This record gives sequence, C-alpha cells and structure tokens, in this order.
Amino acid sequence: MIMEEDNKDELKDELYEHHKFTVDNGQELMRMDKYLLNLIQNTSRNKIQYAAKADCILVNGNPEKSSYRVKPGDQITILMPNPPRDIEIIAEDIPLDVMYEDEDLIVINKRAGMVVHPAFGNYTGTLVNALTFHFQGQSTKTGEPVRPLLVHRIDKNTSGVMVVTKNEEAQMKVAREFFDHTIERKYWALVWGDFDKEEGSIIAKVGRNLKDRLIMTTFPDDSEYGKPAITHWKVLERFGYVTLIECQLETGRTHQIRIHMKSTGHPLFNDDVYGGDQILKGTTFTKYKQFVKNCFDLIPRQALHAKQLGLKNPTTGEALFFDSELPLDFQEALKKWRQYSKRKGDALFG
Repeated sequence: MIMEEDNKDELKDELYEHHKFTVDNGQELMRMDKYLLNLIQNTSRNKIQYAAKADCILVNGNPEKSSYRVKPGDQITILMPNPPRDIEIIAEDIPLDVMYEDEDLIVINKRAGMVVHPAFGNYTGTLVNALTFHFQGQSTKTGEPVRPLLVHRIDKNTSGVMVVTKNEEAQMKVAREFFDHTIERKYWALVWGDFDKEEGSIIAKVGRNLKDRLIMTTFPDDSEYGKPAITHWKVLERFGYVTLIECQLETGRTHQIRIHMKSTGHPLFNDDVYGGDQILKGTTFTKYKQFVKNCFDLIPRQALHAKQLGLKNPTTGEALFFDSELPLDFQEALKKWRQYSKRKGDALFG
C-alpha cells in the first residue's frame, strides 16, 4: 500500500481476532458462550453464538456449540471478525458496481482509487460509506438494520471483485472460509520482466517492514517476523519486458501479491511503493522511455485486478463464482504493450 492515508487503515489490526484460552484448573462448569463473554472485550453473546454456529470455536481441536460446558484444562480457540472501530459511518450516495446481492452478502466490482473502510484521512468516499447508503431500508432476519461487515479488503489502488456480508452469521461463515483458505481468489497482474517458466509458487513469510511500518516485506522461513504466505502464479501473456500473470492466493496477507512479486524480481507495473514505477526492463532509447511513461499515464496505479472470487452461500451452501472484467485503464495498458511487443517482434523477425 502506498504512503497515503488508506495505508494506515489497511496496515492496522487484521480483520480477525484469534483467541486461545486454557481453562483454569479451578473453573466450575459453565456454558461456553457465557465463559467467553467474560473474557473477550467488545463482543456480544450473539456474536459468540454465531461464531460457534459457523464452527469458528474449537475446544480441544473440535468444533463445539455455544452451549458446551467448559471444564478445567480445555483448550479453546476462537476466530471472530474484529469489532468495528469507533468511527461514525456517514451514508453516501456513491455509485457501486454490484455483481450480486442477497440477504446475506453483496459482491462488488470495486473501482481503483476507492478506500474500503473509513480511517484517519479517509472518513468519507469509502466503500463502506457507499454500502451504508445502499443498505438503507434493509433489515436482517432478526429485524436489525443491515450494515456492511467486512471479511476481507482490497488495496485502495487495486480494482476488482470483493464480497461484503450483511449480518453477523454470514460474516462468521465467510470469515471461516477465508481462514481455512477455501475461498477461491484469482488476480491478474502486469509485472516487470519475463519468466523462464510458465507457472510457479512463491512461499515466503510476509510482514510489516521493520524500518517502515506502512509497507510490507518478506522474511525467511526461520524468522520470528512475518506470517506464512503462498501465492501461485502462471503466465497469461508475454510482452518481452513485462508479463501478464494470474495469481491465485492460498493465503491473504496485506500486499501479498505486490511484495511476493517484488521479492522474485518482478514488481507490479507502476507500483509506486514497491519499485514498479521505474523502468526496470527494456532499452535506453528515448522513444521507449516515452512509451513506458505513456503506459504509466494510462494506468496511474499498480496494475493489479481481483479477477475472480469463488465462495459458498452462507445460508444455502450453494457455490458462488464471480468473474470481473478488467477495468478500462488496465485494458488500455495491455493494448499498448501488445502493440509494442508486435512491433518489436516484427523488427526482429520481419
């Protein structure tokens, strides 16, 4: 993420709380929801019960109902979405590209330049502001006003498909899919350089840069820093100096694709945080430099688009799949590189 205000939002606490408790030896038998309510701040009994229903609470490694009675020595692990920050959400009539909507979730094709959640410096104009307006007049099954509940994010200057849930039960179930890596997510990225293989995998820990907390970096496997991250990639189209690739996420760390590709020497085209906004491959000719500058002007952001998303409907279990069209700026940049690549090929072999 960029040295802009949305970075501070994206790089703060993760969307999920991970709790682990060992029940004290002197603990008397108690319902698990009541026990956890006394331990976890800023939560509710309903949220704990939804988490249990979504198999997000494990006791000694096994999912248990909220009515389970805890006993001394029990090992309890719980996954819950973080409580919303104490920020007043202003409903704003901002156009949205809605790909799908039902009573549990909404799928959006997010435009580049839109911050996902309000934070310092970006209290308005965000996706959550737009969804708050969009949901006006809608009610959950329990009669409460619908509000946008996040289960993942997309960087401000990344475009593409994104899911937001509309009630806590759906949020828990979709959050569990993300946590278990059963969500299918594929991104298209234009990166610097060519590859000597058609596909591969990047396995490298990702965490905040120790010198600059607003950006991410990779760490060795034996490092105490960072979290495991896996990105699978394959070549879609080669242009010589840049390559269009598809990336499938097995994990979802902040800036994962951007920092993983940088770590292999293939920064995203025009990524101004991780070095992709420089001419990294090609010739020294003035015409080529002008050509690249023209491409930068066409897509004034990192060339990354969340292309596909697959998940289960939280209520019916039905498989849902969404494929979002590349935005115009990305299409125009690809068109330029296709033309350049063809001219270069004609000059060499014609």
